[in-house]
Amino acid sequence: MKETIPLPQIQQLIHDIKVGKVDGSFNITTKTLELFKQIITNAKWQHAEDLMQIIRSQGQILQSALPQETVTANVTRRLLKIIREEFDLLQVKDHHLADDSQASLSLHKLVTQTSECDVCVDYGIPRAGLKEALLDHLEEIETELETSCESICAQAEQHIHSTEVILTLGHTRSVEHFLKRAIKKRQSLTIIIAECAPACRGHNLAASLASNNVEIIVIPDSAIFAMMSRVNKVIIGTHSVLANGGLRAACGAYTVALAAKHYSVPVIVLAPMYKLAPVHLCSYEQDAFNSLGCAEGVLPYDSSAARCAKIYSPIFDYVPPELVTLFISNTGGHAPSYVYRLLTELYHPDDYEM
Repeated sequence: MKETIPLPQIQQLIHDIKVGKVDGSFNITTKTLELFKQIITNAKWQHAEDLMQIIRSQGQILQSALPQETVTANVTRRLLKIIREEFDLLQVKDHHLADDSQASLSLHKLVTQTSECDVCVDYGIPRAGLKEALLDHLEEIETELETSCESICAQAEQHIHSTEVILTLGHTRSVEHFLKRAIKKRQSLTIIIAECAPACRGHNLAASLASNNVEIIVIPDSAIFAMMSRVNKVIIGTHSVLANGGLRAACGAYTVALAAKHYSVPVIVLAPMYKLAPVHLCSYEQDAFNSLGCAEGVLPYDSSAARCAKIYSPIFDYVPPELVTLFISNTGGHAPSYVYRLLTELYHPDDYEM
């Protein structure tokens, strides 16, 4: 079997992510989408099957090189479904299905898309206008990405009320903007921020949110359980949402979710749609699921205890779906049990396994 060679721009993206030049799920998603847009525009392909093979092979390279960055694989899967949809729409037009009932039936098949619907589809047939249709669709996806944070923030007033006590963990872009919107619209809020050691990014969030009409309290992670009894809501971000509705979130999120469960405090997770991944956590995939950070913040290297101790500083926590109350995405609020339905709308079942 011929080995797939990564394109130069793919290699550059992998390098930029690994050295930290491109970081954060939003920036990585945006860069990946821009890269695939260039591939669709400049690569030599004759029909949808050729293009799908190029996108899939380069997506596999990204996934292998960056196993923790699920958004790159998510972009690949979404593009593959878009190619199928645009091809099928052009096929409908080529067959001159002007009758409303026939067109509705075809569109229904596109929405429900199962393997049975695709058995007779030959993506190796050239379709005029496919490239233009794909580029137009990608522009819509880019607009959706740009407005995803604003769409999530617009829901802050529905979930946060005056005089409430909110607890969050660390610092994520979506939570910061969400809470800033709530501070503008609601009075006398109290926001408790767990510092999320050892990086202690919660201090950055506290400095960003500081204003005259909100009380900010920064606590160590060890005080989470003690403070939870007076909290009204927990609002956290996440690195990705798994197929079962579980989370790959910042280390410490599991502690927060367990404490919230004990005191029956709702846990609200802010997760734009591009973070939904059709993958499951398996015990033998822990190495791919997690990664380790620098342990200097846990135990200084020059301390005497460091000579005889092994220190692990995991970056992520797995939070099971039963500890999550609600997801807020750019399309609205969803229960964890509804994630499977969202995945079928975003990705084609054949692309779940890259």
